[in-house]
Amino acid sequence: MLTMLRCCKPVLPLRLSPLLLSRIPPRESRRIYAVNSTRVLCFSAAGNSQNSIDWNSRVSDGGAIHGERSVGEIEFWLYNTMSRQKELFKPKVPRKVGMYVCGVTAYDLSHIGHARAYVTFDVLYRYLKYLGYDVCYVRNFTDVDDKIIARANQSGEDPICLSKRFCDEFLQDMAYLHCLSPSVQPFVSDHMPQIIEMIKKIINNGYAYEVDGDVYFSVDGFPDYGRLSGRKLEDNRAGERVAVDSRKRNPADFALWKSAKKGEPFWESPWGPGRPGWHIECSAMSAAYLGYSFDIHGGGMDLMFPHHENEIVQSCAACRESNVSYWVHNGFVTVDSEKMSKSLGNFFTIRQVIDIYHPLALRLFLMGTHYRSPVNYSDVLLESASERIFYIYQTLHDCEEALQQHNQSSLNVSSIPHDAMNCITKFQHEFLTSMSDDLHTPVVLSALSEPLKSINDLLHTRKVTTHLSI
Repeated sequence: MLTMLRCCKPVLPLRLSPLLLSRIPPRESRRIYAVNSTRVLCFSAAGNSQNSIDWNSRVSDGGAIHGERSVGEIEFWLYNTMSRQKELFKPKVPRKVGMYVCGVTAYDLSHIGHARAYVTFDVLYRYLKYLGYDVCYVRNFTDVDDKIIARANQSGEDPICLSKRFCDEFLQDMAYLHCLSPSVQPFVSDHMPQIIEMIKKIINNGYAYEVDGDVYFSVDGFPDYGRLSGRKLEDNRAGERVAVDSRKRNPADFALWKSAKKGEPFWESPWGPGRPGWHIECSAMSAAYLGYSFDIHGGGMDLMFPHHENEIVQSCAACRESNVSYWVHNGFVTVDSEKMSKSLGNFFTIRQVIDIYHPLALRLFLMGTHYRSPVNYSDVLLESASERIFYIYQTLHDCEEALQQHNQSSLNVSSIPHDAMNCITKFQHEFLTSMSDDLHTPVVLSALSEPLKSINDLLHTRKVTTHLSI
């Protein structure tokens, strides 16, 4: 059982003892689950008891099956939005992966559309690490933005302080969902020198112009603009974070720097006091931590245009060698077939959902659909995910109780019955095949059914045998 479970670490955590998933404990009593490669904390929704399990000691080091793989041992295929096809994953630097994922604009509690994105990239992050890659995962916080300023003006708060508060709330949500912390989580407000320096390079290279303290990027310099999304220049949505301004040379030109306005935070720059535009922030922060050329850039499908299109051209304008190998985008969460979003008012926050369902039920629900497909929010499906996650962890708990009655030193691969070993081998093959085919988590979750049933059958047989021997 434990040998099999080590295969699926990138999908579900192995940290929990029995969960009463019909209810979630009060927020003040929830624990932040500790992550450690050899010791893990168990959490019980039924009480406050803690106990640790040394999973590695349960399987002999000489066993035939191990949790993590060697780099190059498995071919990993990942869908690239730019080429519109699955491609064999080959990092720019052997054994190392640079991955940048656009983070939240922190002005409110995050909704389950955000959960979809960050669970998706958590699974990708975990699987890359599982395959043996050394991953530098960068996920930013946008704490300087029009929406943040508008919300701060409504509440009478300092915009940076308001954003910091919601950044902390977001990190709490990620902990509830068992998303690993990225390697780096930069804030826009901490990277003004890098942003200003990149804008200066773009101007010096002839791809931007200054008007009355504002700096605009000139899209006319890039005939390939729109190649990622397949959209045309005229599709750029004026007014959606792209100001309607007659001073622009082309209506699709977008702001790199915005001059200061009364009541807004500002920073000094060569063009006068102001603040950065939305798109330049991610280009500057990805370059600061990963360089201009790295492996994976990710985010929701809604970011393809204009955000990621604008990132591509401004990064190339700053550095001719700028290149991202794989553009990865997750599908929307929908409600009645309409995209869930704050602007449409049809969203549920992560907190609202996990006040009713366990966080891992939400995680399982989101992974039950392939990451590139839309997933429709449904109470019925969340109820089903709750029952399923209870079944998984109840099985783990029952298995743990049975194993505690045996001498740990005697538990190794050679002691596993032939039929159980076949079940393990089959699941491991299905797991690796499905996950290496563009992260097909629904197939993996379905494949769990047989080994879980086998475990419960064995536990039932053991109980009957024990009862008859008494």
